[in-house]
Amino acid sequence: MKQSEIEHKVLEFWNKDKTFQKSIKKHAPKGDYAFYDGPPFATGTPHYGHIVASLMKDIVPRYFTMRGFRVERRWGWDCHGLPIENIVEKEKGFKHKKDIEKYGIDNFNEDARSKVLKYATEWKTVIERMGRWVDFDNDYKTMDPDFMESIWWVFKELYDKDLLYESYRCLHICPRCETTLAQSEVAQGYMDVKDLSVTVKFELEDDLNRHPLGILRAGSERSVLTESKDLIKDAPVYLLAWTTTPWTLPGNMAATISEKIKYVKVTFENAKYIVAKERLQEVFKDKEYSNEQEVKPKDLIGKKYKPLFPYYNNDKLENRENAFKVYAGNDFVNTEEGTGIVHIAPAFGADDYGLSKQEQIPFIQHVNLDGTFKKEVADFKGLEVKPKDDPTKTDV
Repeated sequence: MKQSEIEHKVLEFWNKDKTFQKSIKKHAPKGDYAFYDGPPFATGTPHYGHIVASLMKDIVPRYFTMRGFRVERRWGWDCHGLPIENIVEKEKGFKHKKDIEKYGIDNFNEDARSKVLKYATEWKTVIERMGRWVDFDNDYKTMDPDFMESIWWVFKELYDKDLLYESYRCLHICPRCETTLAQSEVAQGYMDVKDLSVTVKFELEDDLNRHPLGILRAGSERSVLTESKDLIKDAPVYLLAWTTTPWTLPGNMAATISEKIKYVKVTFENAKYIVAKERLQEVFKDKEYSNEQEVKPKDLIGKKYKPLFPYYNNDKLENRENAFKVYAGNDFVNTEEGTGIVHIAPAFGADDYGLSKQEQIPFIQHVNLDGTFKKEVADFKGLEVKPKDDPTKTDV
């Protein structure tokens, strides 16, 4: 007899004998063992990954059943999320959230509900064929009101125990459907694209040419007020920051350096520039600079610079006194690439947001959920920050 025939015989016996059901009803001297099984989507047929996971999910309950526990295994269906929405959008030819709103939210939800279990039969066939014991007859669906109410009850219990708090965090956004994305959704269809990097000049407001800002002569061990012969009178002084996200610059609210990095100031084309000493040669590659002088990080921290753009530099800006200043970002500023100075846009990136919370730096969100610049960004309003067909188009 072939192996496949033996397997079918075993499955037939289990079904006729109701072996799985008996394992649930039999005496369990050690009580119940709760096994939490994340439900799959039924918007596609099972693949190899599902089968491997199902094998593990079958082994554990069987093991604890043999150890004397009762392990109920109720099948579930995950009915929420983008997978089913994407299917409906594709069938309807929708390209944007506005298409859904025009069609009608209720109509869209009903279409999704009618298709969410499209491959349920295929799932049941595969799971039973591989010999996994699970209760399909008493399955649950995350779209069922009683299931959703149970989730709300859990959160209410957590709230009553003061175990919940409201806050914000940086998340990926889908500009097409204007909603946040789970990390697993970000990984779907992930592509590497060529992007732009730019080095930005932040002009310091202080007159550093005549201010004791830690300028050191060669061999000196302390800051001294000095004017070298080749100093250019009244020359502007810039911090050079490097970024791979030029579209975040309208939301710039601060610049960060590291207290662990050595910085220098050099003269180039009638201006002065401050960069990390370790990055100097790379930043000014093929350029003639002069008058290299060391600058202490502690003397840079707290210095103010002129805003890159005027869009949000007004009296309506909350915590304006903390904006457009230099802060210490020791945990994330390094010299592996760039200039050793990082521009901070609190609405974009965990490090940026974390620093803004710590230092009460203004939070500016200059991009709409659909991925376009807001009207306040007058020179670029309405433009997509990262066009799908050409991610660098707006940056250029």
